[in-house]
Amino acid sequence: MKLYDGGRAPNPRRVRIYLAEKGLSVPLVPIDMGALGHKSETVASRNPLKRLPVLELDDGTILTESIAICRYFEELNPEPPMFGTGALGKALVEMWQRRMELNFLAVVANAFRHIHPAMKEWEIPQIPEWGEANKPKALEFMEILDRELASREFAAGDTYSVADITGLVAMDFLKPARIAVPDEFANLKRWYATIAARPSAAA
Repeated sequence: MKLYDGGRAPNPRRVRIYLAEKGLSVPLVPIDMGALGHKSETVASRNPLKRLPVLELDDGTILTESIAICRYFEELNPEPPMFGTGALGKALVEMWQRRMELNFLAVVANAFRHIHPAMKEWEIPQIPEWGEANKPKALEFMEILDRELASREFAAGDTYSVADITGLVAMDFLKPARIAVPDEFANLKRWYATIAARPSAAA
């Protein structure tokens, strides 16, 4: 088994944080995304979308997409649970994971990919207007999340989950996307400080 990894890019990082929370060690194959290594034959032959991470199992089976990879490991290593427990707990984690991914991480990524000069070779065509249009969407979701976090410690309840991992990565992606967190979002900042202080955040 080996994990083709993309360094500090958000999606590879999500899997590494998850594995760190689980205490799992998987051999990594570093891919230099800055040098467009994710577009190389090494990656393309395993994932036609030319995206990372890519998990290659011992029998040659390929898994891509961060959450799909995490779910694979969750089935093999259910403790500690990162996708919730019980019908309601699992549904809440799924709900907040999807919200974090579609309404936060994706919009921050759009802002970064369409505005940052370093992304011109990645995002063709790069549309600065679309990047700018995503900034208020990120702020709108942060406002919603700040209100939600007034009544609980973590994104989907009182237990850290994969939804928090996606939220952490989105928060860390705000700076290169040039989006500031408003000072009044005290609950959001408290939550971020808590999850960023976990040892897994450095993975």
